[in-house]
Amino acid sequence: MDTVTKKERKKVEISSAEWQIMRIVWTLKHVTSSEIINLMQKKQTWSDSTIKTLITRLTKKEFLSRKKEQGRYIYSSTVAEQDTMNEYANSLFNDFCAHKAGSVLNELIDSLEISRADIAKLEKTLQEKEKTAPEHVHCDCLPDGCDDMC
Repeated sequence: MDTVTKKERKKVEISSAEWQIMRIVWTLKHVTSSEIINLMQKKQTWSDSTIKTLITRLTKKEFLSRKKEQGRYIYSSTVAEQDTMNEYANSLFNDFCAHKAGSVLNELIDSLEISRADIAKLEKTLQEKEKTAPEHVHCDCLPDGCDDMC
């Protein structure tokens, strides 16, 4: 189990548009900019230059690496997909009131399409979590808490 605390988690700085590029790279593993452009334009109405800018940003942020092969650049991910998604989700929840995180998580589960296997994993995780869960999660919005206000 991950022992990194809420405050120690790395903040994943990536835009919604950049996520779309990363999803293509994670899926294909090694891909040219032309392939990324072609696939993105099937999903979005973005120009070639917009997509190239996103690829450049991701390379500068070190989410992507590029290697020249036969006169063209091949892009690949420098970060693991699941780890990056987990870090992003944890970073997002770190910005929420701890007291309300459970209800946000419940809403997510309610609104997402998830498999029966994922539901079984969630049920098992929740059963384990329940063994050590506090009766009440305290608000962390103010330095001295704000339970009376939440």
